[in-house]
Amino acid sequence: MNVAGVLLAAGVGSRFHGNKHKLLTDVRGESIVGRSARSMVNSGLVASAVVSGSVDLTSALSEFPSLAILHNSAYEEGISTSIHVAIEWAEQNNFDAIVIGLGDQPGVLSASWLKLAQSNSPIAVATYEGKPGNPVCLARSVWPLLPESGDEGARNLMRMRPELVKRVPCKGTAEDIDTVEDLGQWS
Repeated sequence: MNVAGVLLAAGVGSRFHGNKHKLLTDVRGESIVGRSARSMVNSGLVASAVVSGSVDLTSALSEFPSLAILHNSAYEEGISTSIHVAIEWAEQNNFDAIVIGLGDQPGVLSASWLKLAQSNSPIAVATYEGKPGNPVCLARSVWPLLPESGDEGARNLMRMRPELVKRVPCKGTAEDIDTVEDLGQWS
């Protein structure tokens, strides 16, 4: 299958009260979004993209020349708008599926991105110690079923259509960095 990775990184990060946008803040020597992107790019997927919005991520991602940076001008309307930007890009590039992760989860490993991409399920969700997290692989067949608006991605679809979902055990962590305190746990 022709599977691409997409990192959602358009949000404002309103709970993070640091000196700069949370995605541009350093964690272990590189920006949070850079570390998350590195994991996706190094996974071996055929293509990768980042959906940006509230902050310019170009300089933080400059070391990944093959990474497409997609802009979501409607980012304030919720995560569903970023997912639709990703789907539009995927449709234009004729991908069969997209693995979607979050830019503020630097603990997701490259192996997780690849394991999800190799799933033959319409929806594959990474699990960590039995708990569902991110990334999530969405086959083309489920793209029309995703919400058109609001601040929810595939979660409701997974609840309503559990027969479409395969849980994929992964190593690493899907813990996100939402606050300065969360960042402190990575130091």
